[in-house]
Amino acid sequence: MLILQRKAGESLLIGDGIEITVLSVDSGRVRLAIEAPKSVPILRSELKAAAEVNREAAGEELPPLALLDVLRDTGGRQ
Repeated sequence: MLILQRKAGESLLIGDGIEITVLSVDSGRVRLAIEAPKSVPILRSELKAAAEVNREAAGEELPPLALLDVLRDTGGRQ
């Protein structure tokens, strides 16, 4: 991992096509501007983690007949 210090208005380059500019640093928050080709996905890490959890949860889904059994066992009550 590379660790850099940048001030507002300064930027860094990743490869030939990605530029990250620090717009501001205020109250412990950093605002960044990212220029990258449209083919490069840019996601906040928490969104990627949520998507992975969602995919895992979808993989654990009960088959329809098992869901019917669960409903029968509860009498259809929630």
